[in-house]
Amino acid sequence: MTEQTDAPTTDETVEPATGRRLRLSVIGTGYLGATHAAAMAELGFDVVGVDVDPAKVAALSAGEVPFYEPGLPELLVRGVDSGRLRFTTDLAEAAAFADVHFVCVGTPQRPGSNGADLRYVEAAFEGLAQHLTHDALLVGKSTVPVGTGARLAARVREIAPAGLRVELAWNPEFLREGKAVQDTLTPDRVVVGGASEWGDDLLRQVYARAVADGTPFIATDLPTAELVKVSANAFLATKISFINAISQVCDKAGADVTVLADALGHDVRIGRQFLNAGLGFGGGCLPKDIRALMHRAGELGADSLVDLMQDVDEINMWQRQRVIDMAVQACGGSVLNRRIGVLGAAFKPDTDDVRDSPALNVAAGLHLRGAQVVVFDPKAGDTGKRIFPSLTYGASTEEAVTGADVVLVLTEWPEFRTADPSALLELTKPGATVIDARNCLPVDAWREAGWTYRGLGAAR
Repeated sequence: MTEQTDAPTTDETVEPATGRRLRLSVIGTGYLGATHAAAMAELGFDVVGVDVDPAKVAALSAGEVPFYEPGLPELLVRGVDSGRLRFTTDLAEAAAFADVHFVCVGTPQRPGSNGADLRYVEAAFEGLAQHLTHDALLVGKSTVPVGTGARLAARVREIAPAGLRVELAWNPEFLREGKAVQDTLTPDRVVVGGASEWGDDLLRQVYARAVADGTPFIATDLPTAELVKVSANAFLATKISFINAISQVCDKAGADVTVLADALGHDVRIGRQFLNAGLGFGGGCLPKDIRALMHRAGELGADSLVDLMQDVDEINMWQRQRVIDMAVQACGGSVLNRRIGVLGAAFKPDTDDVRDSPALNVAAGLHLRGAQVVVFDPKAGDTGKRIFPSLTYGASTEEAVTGADVVLVLTEWPEFRTADPSALLELTKPGATVIDARNCLPVDAWREAGWTYRGLGAAR
């Protein structure tokens, strides 16, 4: 749990034009917005969060986080109880209250297109601009296609009341689900694009604690700031797809991709992170971000990047089919009426997020082939049910594997990695196979317990 911090000193947070402490608003209270609002209150700012969903506003106002994120409930309760943090559905209230407005609404993939749906971002900026009553800095944190900020800045100037100083800047987020609190309170970098000297000063006040602790503050133009987040995600996605492509070679050549990745990771130019072969990436960021980048690159005529991202995406999606094929093979060529236990629904551990989850995609694919699939996830069972209600969800690891012909480990939760393979084998059908689609299990222990073990690119 994050320790409570003291409020910043008055000198650090006083806005010269008003002579009072900076006030912040956060528009959109999903993973990004709720975490950002709670973290800013933790740092001592007065913050109002805004959302169009009354139920979400009511839950947050009561100190309840409507999703799973370690450390955030404690942060939220402290902010609400201190009076520094409150939530509303009234955008005009936030516009009148705050000096710096952070726009954190979603940018989902457009139906029928790889492009980003910017309706919510546009509505947030336009709504803020028309309700402003005093000088304000509007700060985009949502991930948007390059060129969006300049267009929105012009639109904001058209809408904002005359005589006010209203500026727009972009401050991309770099949160990892499961570590969002840490990443907000102690970021590894702060990137600000398009800010004037006045806007730069305001954001340096907002991030004064992090900057004082040595976090780099990178001031740049709007296009560069817009590209930083999607470029980072594209690079990480490329790294994951690369090692998964290599794992296919390892399968055919009898090599061990885990040892290979360890050896690669000792090269300081490469590093070991994101070189774990497995089921591939999912979630609400990497898939949509690389597709949106691909779409925008195509519009700009940057065809080399389009081709690269297309390959990265295809390799990643193929990993899901690869695991389905492994399960079918383990069942002798057909999964019809075979019992399959699936361990994991979230796209990664330490979250209940199942958006574009490879785990649920594989489970659903096997269900459509006639398998009797039972899924268990420590945190994402309820969210999984909302996305794939046709699947059966168990209440424990043991329930998921009972009577199974094949067990698939699809999310690397610690309780799956440390489970007793001997005890679990007693619950399955004789000769059960475990498919370790995250290469996270202690292989020797599972084989010694009597399991037929299969991993991805694992010669062991």
